[in-house]
Amino acid sequence: MKTCIRHLALAAGATAMAWFAAGGPAFALECAELTTEALGLEGVTIVEAEAVAADDRIPVDHCLIEARTAERTGLDCEPYALGFEMRLPDKWNGRFFHQFNGDDGEIIPAIGLMLGGNVSRIALGRGYAVLSSDGGHNRGLRHDDGLLTAHSLFGLDPRARSFYGYKAVEIVAPLAKKLIAAYYGRPAERSYGVGCSNGGRHALMAAERLPDQYDGFLAGAPGFNLPKAALQHALDVQTFKPLTGDIRTAFAPTDLSLVADAIRSACDRLDGTEDGMVLDTGACQTVFDIDTLLCSTGQDTSCLTSGKIEALKTVHAGPVDSEGKQLYSDWPWDAGIGGTYWRFWKLESTLPTWEEMPIIATMGAATLAHVFTTPPEEVASTPAALENFLLDFDLDRDAANIHASEDPFTESAMDFAAPPGVNDPTLDDFKAAGGKMIIFHGMSDPYLSPNDTERWYEKLAANNGGSAADFVKYYGVPGMNHCAGGPATDDFDFFTALVDWVENGVEPQAVIAGLMAENPDIPENWSKERTRQLCPWPQVARYRGGDLEKAESFICAD
Repeated sequence: MKTCIRHLALAAGATAMAWFAAGGPAFALECAELTTEALGLEGVTIVEAEAVAADDRIPVDHCLIEARTAERTGLDCEPYALGFEMRLPDKWNGRFFHQFNGDDGEIIPAIGLMLGGNVSRIALGRGYAVLSSDGGHNRGLRHDDGLLTAHSLFGLDPRARSFYGYKAVEIVAPLAKKLIAAYYGRPAERSYGVGCSNGGRHALMAAERLPDQYDGFLAGAPGFNLPKAALQHALDVQTFKPLTGDIRTAFAPTDLSLVADAIRSACDRLDGTEDGMVLDTGACQTVFDIDTLLCSTGQDTSCLTSGKIEALKTVHAGPVDSEGKQLYSDWPWDAGIGGTYWRFWKLESTLPTWEEMPIIATMGAATLAHVFTTPPEEVASTPAALENFLLDFDLDRDAANIHASEDPFTESAMDFAAPPGVNDPTLDDFKAAGGKMIIFHGMSDPYLSPNDTERWYEKLAANNGGSAADFVKYYGVPGMNHCAGGPATDDFDFFTALVDWVENGVEPQAVIAGLMAENPDIPENWSKERTRQLCPWPQVARYRGGDLEKAESFICAD
């Protein structure tokens, strides 16, 4: 293994790609000897710096640096710091990859996941210098307070809220760039930000607040309205629990499979063929009628009771107040409702420590109480207490708390968690800087509504002369749950398309997606080699003839 150490300055005129092709940099200092002084960083503590040899998971020799900055004591008397990790490959391609994590509160290894269901595809393996941070709080310090609320108790400190919202990225990204320049002897030629869920929110936030710091963003299921989406948790629990007295049994897996099959039966052929996939989600909304599943007199199988049908209608309509005002978003009917992760999020998990309660009634409830409510409402760290918080949440009385501010919480949840201009996006500065962005969203996402993302994109297009496609592309992924999973082709590589757009001017069109063999939601009668075209909005994939298992048998069309 080549020792991972600081690189001497490159000869003038050398390009990053030529350097990469030539076998990487020459070195001057041992990786393990790196200090903040050697790297020219102030206010940063290097916790560890070590050379790491390539292995089966990370197939490149690299230097791993673990560090922290912004150390302080919060108003809640708890210790805080912004922890981050960088992995710097010996054979660097001259580029920076900021890994926006969907789950802040810990430093997820900085390997550069490129999103979707294929976790073997990593940016570090392609020569990118990768950064990951914990968003300014360490939930590991809170485990003694209870696992269920450990991730959200940072919300009791107003500054930690702002770090989670935007400040952590604003601090750590410039530090990472300085570290890269000092270590390799030259700055990164290109910078990319990539993340899904909360990580997608970070991407949109950075595009608004740091428009000239990144060349491109890949944002999956972007949670730009996370506080509003959290209101859906209360609606879900209040709607599902009364059906049986236990949200975990409100719908059996067979109930949701019945709904998924009915959606396929009504909508599969809308894209030109019947292949078990609903590719035209928009058209399906005007065709599918869940009332066709209503049990007739004496029927008790292959049907749903009126109570279950009305419950599904209510949660798909999204949270509203007593005057009918939409508080978040509605949701599309999609065949991924039968997916494993749809159930995990909405109805029933498989985690004994959560008493098999779903994500929305555990982590979701704690986040709404501690992070998105102002002032924060402390909730005990038990499944029962968290569920009761949602059951008692009054959408008329309490929904306004996501917009509230109160000293010392001078920023509302929507102020620190939502990008500026979220209701009327233009991205003028990002566009002027030449930035490019790709957004994707699973059409059966149980956590963040793809309808909300589509409306955001439509507004962005309207504010840019009717189309934003010259700098932002949006792709819906039929059948996919939150970021991955579901009966969907979720093995895709939008990142390569983004880089080609940024660096070569190749505007993304259809992106080919395949199946993940380990996905439990793939029907047995689908070929394991099935591929499909994921199309840029407003196009959808339509069958034009040929092998049903091949993407080339479909074409993107309006």
